[in-house]
Amino acid sequence: MAATIEENSLFTILDSLNQEERERLSPQASLSATGLRRQQELRQGYRQHFALDADRILHSRAYTRYIDKTQVFCLVANDHITHRVLHVQLVSRVARTIGRFLHLNEDLIEAIALGHDIGHPPFGHDGEKFLSQLCLEHGLPPFQHNLQSVRFLDQLERKGRGWNLTLHTLDGILCHDGEVHTRMLAPDRGLSFAHFDEKVRAKTDDPEHNLVPATLEGCVVRLADTIAYIGRDIEDAITLGLISRTDIPECCRNVLGETNGTIVYSLVTDLIANSKVPHPGETESKEGAIGFGPEVAEALKDLKHFNYQHIYLAPTTKQDYPLIGDCYRSLFEYYLDHLTSDTPGTSLQVDLMADVANRYDDEHPAAMVRDFIAGMTDDYFLRQAAQIGCKVPAKR
Repeated sequence: MAATIEENSLFTILDSLNQEERERLSPQASLSATGLRRQQELRQGYRQHFALDADRILHSRAYTRYIDKTQVFCLVANDHITHRVLHVQLVSRVARTIGRFLHLNEDLIEAIALGHDIGHPPFGHDGEKFLSQLCLEHGLPPFQHNLQSVRFLDQLERKGRGWNLTLHTLDGILCHDGEVHTRMLAPDRGLSFAHFDEKVRAKTDDPEHNLVPATLEGCVVRLADTIAYIGRDIEDAITLGLISRTDIPECCRNVLGETNGTIVYSLVTDLIANSKVPHPGETESKEGAIGFGPEVAEALKDLKHFNYQHIYLAPTTKQDYPLIGDCYRSLFEYYLDHLTSDTPGTSLQVDLMADVANRYDDEHPAAMVRDFIAGMTDDYFLRQAAQIGCKVPAKR
């Protein structure tokens, strides 16, 4: 009896929290009470929908593996260099600050931010390119980490049951592409699982297809992704002696600053000031949008170009990737042979997605290999490659 009374009390608090959201958030914010899941859940919980999503992502196995995934620099014996796990936390904090000042839903922002890079394979964007090429060679669509993030969370986690996240969260994760330069982003308001599934199909068929988040919160995370990495990558590059602070273009330093702290502050402040989001209680129906002023947007574009030329594409950054690419190819072929051969190699000590085999009834075995490799940490990838005889690079 006591437990029932206590639970009823919690549901009463839930109702008041939902009412509070309606009063304090922008009329164009996503309300927790509107969270929609693909599968109806038998047990009604007292947590708000988007807060529950964030909890589920944090408890996923894929989130745990963030701890050893490359952000930009790999195989560096320096504990102060950013890994993927720190990046997603920085995105979450930056995006929540923006969301708080724009009266948007911080729980939804946090859930999207924490889950947005879960599909990244070992060794960052270069690993993504290696895996994509192998997918194409084996009759699969090009590999894209945002699609894989959705796949892990929606279909592969929990032995194939997935986490049954809300449509709002899944859409934000799918549409998070922080690599695309955008000054102002207005949401594509179509919010249904049919529309979401069409987005997935369109992106699968054409990796260049530009997806737009369906919520203002998703738009915030997409731009916060850039804010979180642009200055942090510069600091890491300076720490490693790849560039010096004076190398940053003067036009960028004058507008944004020359340290990660000043760059983040300048970008966040400008974004809050220039975004068009109705205040709580406003009845005027203007279309909401998240974005920068013209001067800051241009400086950010120039800074991105600088990072690509002097950091991401620098020979020093790329020096280990020929060996890593060879390891990708060898592992992919080895695993595929293990799945399709009558006499698979005996040195393989993995289950190759056996616990979710029911998810692959209509798919090529290469899809199982893709998903298995995509879920690896950097160290596990290298251990597996060494086990089958690959030459692997060492930390410096």
